Amino acid sequence: MKVKDYKRITQEVFRLVEEGVHVIDMNEETIIYNESMANLEKMNRNDVLKKPFRQIFNSIEEERSTLLQALRKGKITANVQQTYCNKDGKEITTINSTYPVIEGDRIIGAIEIARNITEIQKMCHTIMKLQKATLEPTDVKDHKIKKYHFENLIGQNEEFVETVNRAKKAAKSNVAVLIYGETGTGKELVAQSIHYDGNRREKPFLAQNCAALPESLLEGILFGTSKGGFTGAMDRAGLFEQADGGTLLLDEISAMPYELQGKLLRVLQEDYIRRVGGSKDIPIDVRIIATINEPVDYLIKKGKLRKDLYYRLSIIFIDMPPLRKRQDDIMLLAEKFLDKHNRLNGKEVWMLSEKAKEKLLDHDYPGNVRELENIIMAGVSMIEDEHVLTDEHISIVKTKEESFGSHAKAMEMGLDRYMDLIEKQIINETMVANNGNISRTAEQLSIKRQTLQHKLKKR
Repeated sequence: MKVKDYKRITQEVFRLVEEGVHVIDMNEETIIYNESMANLEKMNRNDVLKKPFRQIFNSIEEERSTLLQALRKGKITANVQQTYCNKDGKEITTINSTYPVIEGDRIIGAIEIARNITEIQKMCHTIMKLQKATLEPTDVKDHKIKKYHFENLIGQNEEFVETVNRAKKAAKSNVAVLIYGETGTGKELVAQSIHYDGNRREKPFLAQNCAALPESLLEGILFGTSKGGFTGAMDRAGLFEQADGGTLLLDEISAMPYELQGKLLRVLQEDYIRRVGGSKDIPIDVRIIATINEPVDYLIKKGKLRKDLYYRLSIIFIDMPPLRKRQDDIMLLAEKFLDKHNRLNGKEVWMLSEKAKEKLLDHDYPGNVRELENIIMAGVSMIEDEHVLTDEHISIVKTKEESFGSHAKAMEMGLDRYMDLIEKQIINETMVANNGNISRTAEQLSIKRQTLQHKLKKR
């Protein structure tokens, strides 16, 4: 294949990829600038190609340009946030990875790959302003956010009562708490109860889902940013500063990137934070409550949770029992939810029929208490003039055990087809739980990504 053919293929690849690609040569002139990068920076490709980098992007300080640092010093940067202005003065925020191109002992160019997060950044700034606003006094009487106390935790099951009693003891101290429980078991309700029934009740309670944001934004949300720390940065307090004196709930802590977990560990050990891009140490007094929804051993083995961070967070460890282990609480909770959604919907449903009770007790509740409430809420919503919630009003999706879990079914279908159906069911449920993320699903099922893709194509 001729050199020009390789060049043509390379250009076509760069044209098709979703990420922005910007390549400069040893003379600091742009030799590749794909359409994705042009769209990201609101630029015309012809205005950038074959032009000196500094001539076009003169608003970026040389020492802060990752491309120039890669070309001049061979510096590699991975997943670094940059905020800068294009030639029209429009502010752009990206996540960049930049690499030098080395031939022998000399650097002949630099490559930058960028992903646009401008809108996400704006959203995060808005979230932080709203969070800050909730902590400031106001003369306007707003709708208050629901605050949960231990009296809101309903159950008579022995294991559940022991768990609540452990949480009540935790409320009397200021040490870190780690709460483990499946989705829907009420981890945040317990976290709020520990705060609002503890000695920090008059101070802020803030929560952040660690799976909701990429690492670069999550770090700024937690620790704040310092003006001048990087291009476009502003002085802004993070959640640690906003929650000073109170409690910070870190939901799904295992979704926090591994490197950021190390930074969190240092904060917990030293009781001060440093804003992103800043040099000043800011003392903080924040109680941390963290949650996980997978077993600790699994998370540590898979490298999702640092062992040293686990030991620091689990000074008090609370294990939330799933609803399938709280059979004696199902009807108690169902009655409470019936009363609640009667009031919310203006209905007068007085009771559950015996068959409705049997149907509720026969289910294993993979979605736990939240699933039970959703079932009752849907049933009440469907009733018009009746006063009894019957089994016909209750819609329950069968689990894989209920759908396929009988020996007779295997004999009827044949083992191969039976196993095929179980595999499809498990893959479907895991894909749904991971919002269609193939990599995470493959990891949880302990199979290769390519194997999962092959199985998905066969469905």
